[in-house]
Amino acid sequence: MTEKTTLLLDKIQQAHLGGGQQRIDKQHSSSKLTARERIHILLDDDSFEEIGILVTHRTSDFDMEKEIYYGDGVVTGYGTINGRLVYVFAQDFTVFGGSLSETHAEKICKIMDLAMKTGKPLIGLNDSGGARIQEGVRSLGGYADIFYRNVMASGVIPQISAIMGPCAGGAVYSPAITDFTIMVEHSSYMFVTGPNVVKTVTNETVSAEELGGAHTHATKSGVTHLTATNDLDCLEKIRLLMGYLPQNCEDSPPTLPFTPGDEIREVLSDIVPDNPNQPYDMRAIIAGICDAESFLEIHEEFAENIVVGFARIAGRSIGVIANQPMSLAGCLDVNSSRKGARFTRFCDCFNIPLLVLVDVPGFLPGTDQEWSGIIVNGAKLLYALSEATVPRVSVITRKAYGGAYDVMNSKHIGADMNFAWPSAEIAVMGAKGASEIIFRKEIQAAENPVAKLSEKEQEYADKFANPYQAAQRGFIDEVILPKETRRKLIKAFAMLENKVVNLPKKKHGNIPL
Repeated sequence: MTEKTTLLLDKIQQAHLGGGQQRIDKQHSSSKLTARERIHILLDDDSFEEIGILVTHRTSDFDMEKEIYYGDGVVTGYGTINGRLVYVFAQDFTVFGGSLSETHAEKICKIMDLAMKTGKPLIGLNDSGGARIQEGVRSLGGYADIFYRNVMASGVIPQISAIMGPCAGGAVYSPAITDFTIMVEHSSYMFVTGPNVVKTVTNETVSAEELGGAHTHATKSGVTHLTATNDLDCLEKIRLLMGYLPQNCEDSPPTLPFTPGDEIREVLSDIVPDNPNQPYDMRAIIAGICDAESFLEIHEEFAENIVVGFARIAGRSIGVIANQPMSLAGCLDVNSSRKGARFTRFCDCFNIPLLVLVDVPGFLPGTDQEWSGIIVNGAKLLYALSEATVPRVSVITRKAYGGAYDVMNSKHIGADMNFAWPSAEIAVMGAKGASEIIFRKEIQAAENPVAKLSEKEQEYADKFANPYQAAQRGFIDEVILPKETRRKLIKAFAMLENKVVNLPKKKHGNIPL
């Protein structure tokens, strides 16, 4: 190399790398980190290899030729997380506000193409003011190039988006297409139109945080799957999430070493109350079934009447979908159906077995639900589970009523193994409501209608509000004691490990979107 070239490379290294090669002291990371600091915390030590460090923008309009920055506002490359290869890009807000230019987009597209060719996950660290307006349609075309690749990669490799600063306008659609979105509280936001536009068009006054902050998207819209308290927490959560995921759609999820022992869990026997109308926390059952401290909940604050997340059973990575009696009595509604369906489809894309824990009294009634499309949204969950070919195991802990029984991974829509606890009630509807309909004439003619209703309610419950009729028909494979659940699931998932299902030949189905 010439002396001039050597000096140039040294200058670039000093400007861009600085002390970023070393991991930051975790006690001093509450503020926003630089793009390079984020990458070096996310990846294993000394594993990052940068691509495109010498790229600069091409526009000369608006005196842009006077401002040249190597890398053009985005750091791209590859490295490892826990020894497994991933591709990563991190937008640099200190260069033109992290705005996306033609060359900025080309750098991102290059590593997306490499991720697809090699079958490895893609992680995007977003921190950008949007399209670079000095470049006009060229920057818009760059976004479209990225969107197209997001779609082509969907279901082939895991795609994770971290929102670590602004993400507005068309930029939001790339994270929306990816599999998981993580937002940093109080320093990130996402919206299609900002507060000023909202004020002008609708006369609503709203802050950026209220309109599109992490809490808003975690609780109201469901756009973000996880939230983080700061940049470091965000990056650690990405590393944690990656531990449950395979590298691509043809790979198997990672398995941790496991030594079999006494898998009987007595704690499970006391969780479901004797009173069928008393709620309990389904997370306690998940904790009792899965490996210790292995449950990573997704969408924790959105549609809380259903719980989804990743866990491990005997070291195996699984996806968990569970009704939550603590919220809306565990009823399915519009948001919980969408939440469950989306998670189901991700797990099915990437060979992650599904455990479905059922305690559902039905679909949430009301005009709001009907007018919001509970029919088509409930059908999304039904469709997703029916289509899933991964190992699927259900455990009915208490109620499984009406159409919700069918939807929640019943044997009729292709579940592989269905267990029920003795407390399970599998029926068209609750005993009281059913008795009021079936025995209406008898109750009206009785001298004491209240006593007669109580009598008939007990009669109906004895006959239908239990798992045994379903077990007699083969709809339930086994009625098990709660304490035996973990042992049964370990054996069931091991038995289903090599499951193969051949679906009918077609271009793709038409899920009711």
